[in-house]
Amino acid sequence: MEYRKIGTSDLNVSVVTFGAWAAGGWMWGGTERKDAVQAIRASYDLGVTSIDTAPIYGQGTSEEIVGEAIKDLPRDKVQILTKYGMRWDLEKGELAMKSKDNSGKDIDIYKYAGRDSIIKECEDSLRRLKTDYIDLYQIHWPDPTTPIEETMETVAQLIKEGKVRYAGVCNYNVAQMQEAEKYVKLVSNQVPYSMVKRNIEADVVPYCIENNKSVLAYSPLERGLLTGKMKPGHQFSEGDHRTNIYFFQDENLKRTNEFLQKIKPLADDKNASLAQLVIRWTVEQPGITIALVGARNAEQAIQNAKALSVKLSQDEIRFIMEELNKLELVKPEKV
Repeated sequence: MEYRKIGTSDLNVSVVTFGAWAAGGWMWGGTERKDAVQAIRASYDLGVTSIDTAPIYGQGTSEEIVGEAIKDLPRDKVQILTKYGMRWDLEKGELAMKSKDNSGKDIDIYKYAGRDSIIKECEDSLRRLKTDYIDLYQIHWPDPTTPIEETMETVAQLIKEGKVRYAGVCNYNVAQMQEAEKYVKLVSNQVPYSMVKRNIEADVVPYCIENNKSVLAYSPLERGLLTGKMKPGHQFSEGDHRTNIYFFQDENLKRTNEFLQKIKPLADDKNASLAQLVIRWTVEQPGITIALVGARNAEQAIQNAKALSVKLSQDEIRFIMEELNKLELVKPEKV
């Protein structure tokens, strides 16, 4: 495994970080807790010391799974990244979505990052994670109903109290990062980034490089799209959020797989899977510090961790990019 420093912090995190959204089951058609715990432990055995979770993932389930998985590990050898600012148990802020929990019950989810809410969320997360501090605390989505000043000053207070080590954001644009920086030292921005979703290269990445912030790339495999395992006609299980996403329409599955077949000989030559090649490519891109990769069982986790043993030359990266630039997906028409 390789490790990189997050921004100006002293947090050294594994370049493949365990993304625990799917482990929580919510929006992924449920979860098997035992399998998820084993996945995290298998990752750790291969050097994946960093885990990214959030209260909303399974409405507490993901954090509980992480707490269970790391309870016997040395705390200073594990980096816990979690989030705040999405409430399913409080009607306040901006309605983000209507959803269902893992039992199928309807829930309304709000983006809310007011002071009292953050303090409560932090205490709840510490309890579920069975720890007394969080290494990186990140706002999950911008909350348009609460001043960034109030949100970030609260996190700064949690850092002073020793409950949080460092502050990060997720899904923030450059202007929002600049505003947040007035009140707390930010070390990172967690944003979606993959071969088929590269819009952050225009502004967020250059800003982060210039200001020594880390970019934590989530969904680098585009929720399974870039594994090469999904074929046209793929049927998702009930409750799986991917059903209605344009990436997974048959024509886009076909086009993506045609691209993946062009780079597959390179993966084969390195005795690697397509997913491993894609993960390695992702963390070789300018400004990308780590890739958050999900796994629902130990085998998936092991394969993800082994992606870092793949080495790519500049010529190979250039070849992948040339093929990637030919890929055009069918995008939904804007209403």
